Amino acid sequence: MGKKDNAKERYEDLSEFSENELTKIAEQFSKKFRVTDGSNFQLKNFDPTEDGGIKKDDKSSAKKILQLGVDLLADMQEKLYAQDKWSVLVIFQAMDAAGKDGAIKHVMSGINPQGCHVTSFKAPSSEELDHDFLWRCIKNLPERGRIGIFNRSYYEEVLVVRVHENILENQKLAAKLKTENIWDERLRDIRNYENYLAANGTLICKIFLNVSKEEQKERFIERIDTPSKNWKFSEGDVKERQFWDKYMHAYEEAIKATATDKAPWYVIPADDKAFARIAVASAIIHTMNSVELRFPKLPADKIAALQTIKKQLLEENKNYC
Repeated sequence: MGKKDNAKERYEDLSEFSENELTKIAEQFSKKFRVTDGSNFQLKNFDPTEDGGIKKDDKSSAKKILQLGVDLLADMQEKLYAQDKWSVLVIFQAMDAAGKDGAIKHVMSGINPQGCHVTSFKAPSSEELDHDFLWRCIKNLPERGRIGIFNRSYYEEVLVVRVHENILENQKLAAKLKTENIWDERLRDIRNYENYLAANGTLICKIFLNVSKEEQKERFIERIDTPSKNWKFSEGDVKERQFWDKYMHAYEEAIKATATDKAPWYVIPADDKAFARIAVASAIIHTMNSVELRFPKLPADKIAALQTIKKQLLEENKNYC
């Protein structure tokens, strides 16, 4: 994201830029991870180990640049809230231990909680299974002026369900609806729905944290070796590793079918958490800067009325004296 070859100097240099310059830098940086046309997309062309030159034993520079991104997002979110014309939907998808929770925690740390809502989607409840596969996500969409974050989403229906097709048996679908084209049909529905959201003022940012199988193994081992992280470990997560290739195929097909200019995917290298968080912040900044976010400007008569009220308040002080 900077001008020099040395990573530490590159990140520290960014503190000298203005807010507008930082926004442009974030956009340029995130473009290499942005997919708007999936016709030629291949996951193998995206390296999960990319780290931007950040050394694992020196994260101070990465923290500084991330904080710049956090501050910039906080300013953009304040304008989004005040303007009340757009909403932002950020979707996180990834394999287990890819760093979704950490990215959400660190990148969104400066956002006003009143203007942001995080929804984590687990296995569907009985109520949710009585509705279409988009329903539970639709009812958690952000209102205008707010940021909604989906930790997993309706994409699970073309990922985990595609890998484990037996899950379809519990979805109460009529037999004739479980055709050989069901995945293409669901992906078509998702693409159409995202186009609909975009046409109604929702800015969509879809993030795939692209972690390598080797790095996932190391993180699982760390969860076992670190008592404070034992609670994060699930034997089921390890069992899913045997389906790794099927998951990668499902992700590739999903991105191919649903990457558009209005609802792009950002395929973020996730082996280095610090770098991934910078890339995630840049992607969200890029998304929010696609429209003009600004504080509402009052009409002349309203401004004149405010000046009258101000005069009254000042006169009130004189009366007390």
